[in-house]
Amino acid sequence: MSQSKSWFQQTPVWVWLSLIPTFGGFAIAYAGYKSKTNTWIVLGISISLLALALSSNSLAFVIWLAQIGVAFYLKKAFLVKTYPKNLPIPEEQELAKLVAITRDKVDINECSKNELVNYLGLPIVYANNIESLMNEGYVFTHVEELIEIAGIPEKQVARITPLITFSYNYKKEAEYSWKRLNTYSTQELITCGLDFAIAEQIVAERQQRGEYKSLIDVKQRTGLPFTTYRHIA
Repeated sequence: MSQSKSWFQQTPVWVWLSLIPTFGGFAIAYAGYKSKTNTWIVLGISISLLALALSSNSLAFVIWLAQIGVAFYLKKAFLVKTYPKNLPIPEEQELAKLVAITRDKVDINECSKNELVNYLGLPIVYANNIESLMNEGYVFTHVEELIEIAGIPEKQVARITPLITFSYNYKKEAEYSWKRLNTYSTQELITCGLDFAIAEQIVAERQQRGEYKSLIDVKQRTGLPFTTYRHIA
């Protein structure tokens, strides 16, 4: 079980302490203190003070049930607010979005492999793809490029999208898409500026093993440096 998954399956001690009659509201106040949420502090203290004031009243039982209900209701939000910074963003997209709100964004074009793996939680193979392309001068401009160019699955990209940003952004025209490598003939690729040998190898590999899935797929299948055809991407 991953650390992020086990984190959200736990029940903090303060939740159990909320079961204590009358004084259990202070457990909610403690949760507010730990998560730096002032409204929870006020709520918890108010519940306990109300419980003390009505301790001899039949409503005391209702208040006790209410404080327990509030504690369990706030549990998930508490775990999100206190999610350790050293753990990668959770796999579940709903939790990933909630955790992302509490974290700083990562610039895909400036971050390290360590941030890609340990902060964003990307598998090492995809972090290597991004690093390889960046080392050859490629600048990512949009999340779709992580799918089409770096070959990262859509599910992984959707999970990290709330946490990423791009330092350089411009609109790319459709006629400059890398997908031309899947449709153009050798001569057409040469017309686009590719050397004859490069164009011939790209087309030959495509004809032998099918269309390329992404730019990283082109690089891995042909063995050609990205710089030899980057101007067509």
